[in-house]
Amino acid sequence: MEFLPLWLCLGFHFLIVEWRNGSGTAAAASQGGCKVVDGVADCRGQNLASVPSSLPSHSRMLVLDANPLKVLWNHSLQAYPHLENLSLSSCHLDRIGRYAFQEQGRLLSLGLADNRLSENYKETAAALHTLLRLRRLDLSGNSLTEDMAALMLQNLSSLDSVSLARNTLMRLDDSVFEGLEHLKELDLQRNYIFEIEGGAFDGLTELRRLDLAYNNLPCIVDFSLTQLQFLNVSHNILEWFLASREDEDRAFELEMLDLSHNQLLFFPHLPQCSKLHTLLLRDNSMGFYRELYNASSPQEMVAQFLLVDGNVTNITTVSLWEEFASSDLSALRFLDMSQNQFRHLPDGFLKKTPSLSHLNLNQNCLKMLHIREQEPPGALTELDLSHNQLAELQLAPGLTGSLRNLRVFNLSSNQLLGVPAGLFDSASNITTIDMSHNQISLCPKMVPLDWAGPSGCVDFRNMASLRSLSLDGCGLKALRDYPFQGTSLTHLDLSSNWGILNGSISPLWALAPTLQVLSLRDVGLGPGAAEMDFSAFGNLRELDLSGNSLTSFPRFRGSLALQTLDLRRNALTALPQRAVSEQPLRGLQTIYLSQNPYDCCGVEGWEALQRFQTVADLAMVTCNLSSRIIRVVELPEGTPRDCRWGQVDLGLFYLVLVLPTCLTLLVACTVIFLLFKKPLLQLIKSQCRWSSIY
Repeated sequence: MEFLPLWLCLGFHFLIVEWRNGSGTAAAASQGGCKVVDGVADCRGQNLASVPSSLPSHSRMLVLDANPLKVLWNHSLQAYPHLENLSLSSCHLDRIGRYAFQEQGRLLSLGLADNRLSENYKETAAALHTLLRLRRLDLSGNSLTEDMAALMLQNLSSLDSVSLARNTLMRLDDSVFEGLEHLKELDLQRNYIFEIEGGAFDGLTELRRLDLAYNNLPCIVDFSLTQLQFLNVSHNILEWFLASREDEDRAFELEMLDLSHNQLLFFPHLPQCSKLHTLLLRDNSMGFYRELYNASSPQEMVAQFLLVDGNVTNITTVSLWEEFASSDLSALRFLDMSQNQFRHLPDGFLKKTPSLSHLNLNQNCLKMLHIREQEPPGALTELDLSHNQLAELQLAPGLTGSLRNLRVFNLSSNQLLGVPAGLFDSASNITTIDMSHNQISLCPKMVPLDWAGPSGCVDFRNMASLRSLSLDGCGLKALRDYPFQGTSLTHLDLSSNWGILNGSISPLWALAPTLQVLSLRDVGLGPGAAEMDFSAFGNLRELDLSGNSLTSFPRFRGSLALQTLDLRRNALTALPQRAVSEQPLRGLQTIYLSQNPYDCCGVEGWEALQRFQTVADLAMVTCNLSSRIIRVVELPEGTPRDCRWGQVDLGLFYLVLVLPTCLTLLVACTVIFLLFKKPLLQLIKSQCRWSSIY
């Protein structure tokens, strides 16, 4: 026990020493503007002209991005032999010393993006060749050609990730990536690549991800990278994509293929055995043409490609009209074919996609869709057919369960007049339906289940799972018979259906307990309509009443969750004081009030609303003041002079206005009476002894 005070004193002394050392390190780091935490030194954007030498020597990660270093000298990094991660992006580097990385034998990741390494690329290449353990290298944005890149990557067999994005590569051959047998990720996007020689990627036996987006590739023929899992060739000028047919029995590992934003004319010829789960074909010129082509012989329905590789010439024959027939689509889950020229879907096409859950066909030329057994597949959860020319949906007789797993169904902007009776009967999981911009009508009563003709209306009753419904611009007439009975809608859009509410919101009261978002834009609510009372809509968060002719502010009472209210383009002339005094409106986060003919003398609630900062378009709100239109924010403080006449006693005002008029009329009547009473005038003149002609 007698040694206890001694141990306490020694412990306290060592704590003081350690605290001082730590404080000194922090001070040294802060002097250079760098932040040092757990072996990570962050010096980005500190306007450093050289690598700081006062950082901890045991740092494992050094970030020097956005500093004007210009040159990385041979001795610049000698003080940090333990570096594993080094980032030098946007440092204006045009030269890296030959021995700059000689002491960095542990370096695993090196970022050199957005510099000028093409100016002294040979010296930079010599420096990179000393990094025998390097795993990740970023050379993007350095104006490198394919020859420069090949020299820099030479003998870096340890690499598993390389980025050459945003350079000037134009043509790839088998020498560019020679010796990179362990490479797994290769980023070549945003170059000028127009040709890839056969065998350019053959040495990359472990390559899993390849990004060729934003280049100038005209076609991909004889695709044979069986080990590849991710391929992005979007935003090129592809007209053909043909997988190799030589090794038909060999399985492709491809899982994700992006061919969007190209010039494809035909559905791609995919591998016959693959694991493809995502296929993106958006924005091409594709279509299925078999039904439009009248071939007299099968030979007229094929195309032959002549492939020349050195002294070897191969001929590949493909069918143009059944391009999907030999492709393996069994694992496909996401298919995007939007913005193309598909006029129809061939029989059996969707049967080849039993696992499909998302199908996007919007902005095509579809005129009719047949719903058959397994078409669409039972696993489908989202179907987008918007912006087509659909005039009819055909449902196979007696078919049930075709849409049993469907959750989102978008049919907007077509030419539909209705849907087949019973289409939604089995859609027990559907939550969202968009039928906006179709000239449909709502069924006045339940359509019989045994009715087998084309339907001229749509019935949404008793769809218990339905939560969101959009009927914008459908030309609907006044609601009747509670068309949404049995639903629990939270989002409802009835905009651009003039007269649908017939001046009253009573047809929506059945939805009041559940409705959260309601859009009644341009539905004809006017001065003759009953007062808009939304007090019963306790869960309403967003309400759009714009584009109507409302002259009075809607009423809200009780506990209301309203957050957004849109009253633009109405006929409001004043903002009543209750609009800001009622507690529900005081909780508003956003309100839109512009494009109304406000009277500047009746905007008594503006100051309170400005204080709450809820008017999102306050700068655009105007009012009328003496035939002038001015912005509300420019109104003078207090009562404007032009409004003072409106604040005097009206009784006194009318008395002052009427009294002179009455006196004038009295005098006029007296003069007229005297002029027409001749004897009386003579008597007056005789008494006054005036001379007269009489």
